[in-house]
Amino acid sequence: MAQGLRLLCAAACLWGAWWSWNLARADALFREDSAESVREAIRLVPDQPRYYMRLAQLDGGRATDYLETALWLNRYNAQASIELALRREASGNYASAEKLLLDAFAVDRTYLSRWTLANFYFRRDDMPAFWKWARRAAQMPANDIGALFQLCWHAAPDPALIADRVLTDQPDTIRQYLAFLVSHSNVPAAVTVAPRLLRYGQPDEDRPMLLATIDRAIDQGDTTSAISLWRMLADRRWVVADRTLPNNAVFAREPLPVAFDWSLPSYEGLHSWPGPSGLEVELTGREPENCVVAEQAVPVTAGEYELKYSYRTRDIAPETGLHWQIQDSLSGAILAVSPDLSHETLKTDSVTFLAGQTRPLVRLRLAYARALGTPRISGMLVVVSTALQSHRHQ
Repeated sequence: MAQGLRLLCAAACLWGAWWSWNLARADALFREDSAESVREAIRLVPDQPRYYMRLAQLDGGRATDYLETALWLNRYNAQASIELALRREASGNYASAEKLLLDAFAVDRTYLSRWTLANFYFRRDDMPAFWKWARRAAQMPANDIGALFQLCWHAAPDPALIADRVLTDQPDTIRQYLAFLVSHSNVPAAVTVAPRLLRYGQPDEDRPMLLATIDRAIDQGDTTSAISLWRMLADRRWVVADRTLPNNAVFAREPLPVAFDWSLPSYEGLHSWPGPSGLEVELTGREPENCVVAEQAVPVTAGEYELKYSYRTRDIAPETGLHWQIQDSLSGAILAVSPDLSHETLKTDSVTFLAGQTRPLVRLRLAYARALGTPRISGMLVVVSTALQSHRHQ
């Protein structure tokens, strides 16, 4: 009796060792990733669905058979159902394809099964079913669902309709739809979607997308949309914005990365930084001969304006090319230029300009253009404050 038990245990151990070797050998063959090696892996271990899935990719002539076997081995294999459904659809067996796709969704409710069903119904021109599954796909978004919005655009190139039928209250979905609209240069539509992101999103995570949308709108000349979105952000306190113009007029804080706050480009030989004294600018004599020191886009209405600014300089001679410009944001035309900045003690000066009905946005630009016959500036500028005042025509 004891002898028989020992023999049984030994046989079990030998079988276990043989089976472990079989599994290891089959796995090694599978990793060789050729049709022949995967077939050999199946011969050794014939009950691994993933082997048949891979062989279907390597041997397209019998792919349907291999996928059917993989699904027979594991009826919860959603990937096998999807791939088999696509082949059934290609062969014209639409009813079988639809059933397989719905089966895949029943066992795997992730984005892939929803997205595949949306595609299937789009190809079948079944628009009610398409919009149903497009919305379900958006309810379970992947890292990048731009392709879903692109498909919706092919179905109906109407951003409002897409938003109504597909968008959910999930910030990630709204964020990706905004990115899609901006990438397709549809900034006005993006601005109509932005309130959703303000309602359901988080400032730290979603502010960059909205600021980028504002800048894209300005770049495309859609200043009305840019101003509208900026004011929404300010009203919801997603940005720190002053009620007076320009924003951040005394440079009391680090500028936001948006045209409606100061842009402070940095170059070799020229560095600017905001601080308790205002905007401090250091020029070392190696700065570019023509460059922008600071710039901000400012909303205006028709009428006369006066830009007042207080500043002081050190070691900057008169008439050397450091000045304020006011530029029309749409045309780029220069509306006014200040006298060159040079004063060793605090000085307040101003420059006036006219804004017309077609100029809802101007750029305040502190610029340097080396004057002919002068060396490059080597000195300091401190802009203590700025203020834009309107003197509208009566």
